Amino acid sequence: MPKAAFRCIECNEEANELHRDYSNGILKITICDSCKKPVDKYIEYDPVIILIDAILCKIQAFRHILYNTEINIHWKLCVFCLLCEAYLRWSQLQGSEQTSDPADIIRYTREWDFYGMFGLAALELAVFMCGVLACLGLVQGLRGQTLETNLLLKALLLSSYGKVLLIPAVIWEHDYSPLCFSLIKIFVLTSNTQAVRVILNCGRRLSLLAVMTGLLLETCVSLSFPKLHWHTQGFLPFQ
Repeated sequence: MPKAAFRCIECNEEANELHRDYSNGILKITICDSCKKPVDKYIEYDPVIILIDAILCKIQAFRHILYNTEINIHWKLCVFCLLCEAYLRWSQLQGSEQTSDPADIIRYTREWDFYGMFGLAALELAVFMCGVLACLGLVQGLRGQTLETNLLLKALLLSSYGKVLLIPAVIWEHDYSPLCFSLIKIFVLTSNTQAVRVILNCGRRLSLLAVMTGLLLETCVSLSFPKLHWHTQGFLPFQ
């Protein structure tokens, strides 16, 4: 029997279709056999409403995006978020290395600093993902279950979209920037936790444990490169 293509956003049960298309353009939303609710109410919603619910970390919105849509921009989104993070780190580094000598040769090599920041951001992201996957793989292995690595990786990358908010935080820099950076980090980790819950259909404890494991490994890696890490202005905003 072929695997169902969709999931009910309310109870996570598999479904073969989201709606039925009758003549004259009449559509009828499919009702879930398990919870007796619409399989996916979001197919009638405006994308803006779906985005708002995703920002609010509603698990139904996450299920709709991850299971019932064909969004394949996770790698492009990943690269864009890494560029945003690298630019912010680079701008902070340049601000802490002002020089009064116009002939200073350092100004010719600052471009390489950006590449270094991009590499560090990519390394930290890779370590974070590996930590989450390793933790979940171990738990699922002990339970005798398999881990959908590709789908989980896609979910983690898509749920990291909050990093885009780093750029507005830099443009509108103010005295509360450290607080903004911390809130953005918390938002991203919360979204990652919800994404893990959706893919594994598990409780908050396991998803939070996996995300915290990845964060711990990421922090260890970032502290191993003190010269490239954000140590300006006395705070570590994205650690």
